[in-house]
Amino acid sequence: MNIPDELTIFGENDPNVRRATAIINGDIITGTDVGHRLALIVAANGGKVSDEEKQRLRLQVLRNLIDETLQIQEAEANEISIADAEVEATFRQVAQQNFKQDISAFDQYLRTRGSSTDTLKRQIRGELAWSRLLRRNIQPFINVGDEEVNAIITRLNASKGTSEYRIGEIYMSASQETAQQVAENMTQILQQIRAGGSFVAYARQFSEASTAATGGDLGWVRPAQLPQTLADAANQMQVGQVVGPIQVPGGFSILYLIDSRQVLTADPRNALLSLKQLAISFPVGTTEAQASSEAAQFATETQNIKGCGAANEVAAQLGASIVDNDQVRLRDLPAALQGAIGKLQIGQASQPFGSVEDGVRVLILCGRDDPQTAAAPSFDAIMSQLENERINKRAQIYLRDLRRDAIIEYN
Repeated sequence: MNIPDELTIFGENDPNVRRATAIINGDIITGTDVGHRLALIVAANGGKVSDEEKQRLRLQVLRNLIDETLQIQEAEANEISIADAEVEATFRQVAQQNFKQDISAFDQYLRTRGSSTDTLKRQIRGELAWSRLLRRNIQPFINVGDEEVNAIITRLNASKGTSEYRIGEIYMSASQETAQQVAENMTQILQQIRAGGSFVAYARQFSEASTAATGGDLGWVRPAQLPQTLADAANQMQVGQVVGPIQVPGGFSILYLIDSRQVLTADPRNALLSLKQLAISFPVGTTEAQASSEAAQFATETQNIKGCGAANEVAAQLGASIVDNDQVRLRDLPAALQGAIGKLQIGQASQPFGSVEDGVRVLILCGRDDPQTAAAPSFDAIMSQLENERINKRAQIYLRDLRRDAIIEYN
């Protein structure tokens, strides 16, 4: 673009004072639509979003709703419709996984936070329609050869013992002209996530990658499968860390390191455990000092347990509740417990943990089945991953073309 370095802007155009409404190819996005979608983000983040951040997010939400409208319109133009039952099934999953809410009370929960079930269902319908459109118009033209898959399997076997990562990504496209603004927006999103915001919620609302519908989860990848800037970042991250924005071809990414493991190497955290849990609670009004004293006594008694066979008797003596937990995967325990439980011998009890409000408990290790040597991903799994990567690239181009052809009127 031939843009002079020295220029004068005639008139004023501040998007921050524009009403957040638009007409996209005749379909209207109202201020209520934007407000309800923004409220979804705030709800998924426990309400911990400042007024200043809400204003910035409102502009981003409008852009996302425009993209979503274009995707729905294109799906309808291709005679793609999504059954209500399919939307309802996904809606229930999102309510439980992303919002931790019982479906029977979810409508009231959203209403009290300024949103609605219709808003979430519209987003779900848009995601499903776009996904189906990509499967029809793009996936049939994606070719992955057997030799490509076999080459990856060969490289996997050669790289046994090296690291691979389970990564979440929020991707936003940017041109040379918009790069600074997009980077600033992603920096604000990163700050919200680090302050306790939900990575999954932000990924669903803002990521332009096809993984947005799954909360940005890329699955297990090796550094060689990522753009160099992302690979360099992943190699330096700790599990649970979020970094960004990182410049990649075509835009920027925020990365979340969900987990890590060694290629084709058994991960001890995949061990299946058989556990007994002993727990005591404290009466209302118990002080921290009183709780600490009782917890210390509880620790002394439980540390002397001679195997799981004696646990029921000790629990009765202490007035503790006891629960059996079988087939518990070590990696599914809270990170703070994994190291301690992983070092226990059969029949040993952990140190007490808990709080004055929740009570104190210990875990006794009754059995452990260690994982066998990890197997390489299947031929079909690798082929599917390659196909998804190529579909995602084509989808970004598809959406870019829809934006260029759209007639958009702002109010």
